Amino acid sequence: MATIKLINIGFGNIVNANRIISIVSPESAPIKRIIQDARERCMLIDATYGRRTRAVIITDSDHVILSAVQPETVAQRLVHHKDDESDE
Repeated sequence: MATIKLINIGFGNIVNANRIISIVSPESAPIKRIIQDARERCMLIDATYGRRTRAVIITDSDHVILSAVQPETVAQRLVHHKDDESDE
C-alpha cells in the first residue's frame, strides 16, 4: 500500500505529492487553454487566495490546481519530500 505524501502549495493548502504529473508556469497559451478547459469541466482548484497564479499543478486525476507559489518552490518542496522518503 502506497503512503500518502503531502506537500504545501502555499497558504496552508496541501496536495498529494504522489498524484502530481507536472508543475508548470501559467504564461503560455497552451497552459491557459488547459486552465480554461479544467474550469469548464469543474476540475479546476484555485488555491491562490486571490493572488496572482504563479504555478499550475496538473494531477493524474485530471485536476488542475492553481497556486500563488513559484513552480520552482513547489518543485523544491516535492524534491525535498522525495529525499526525505529515501532516507527512511
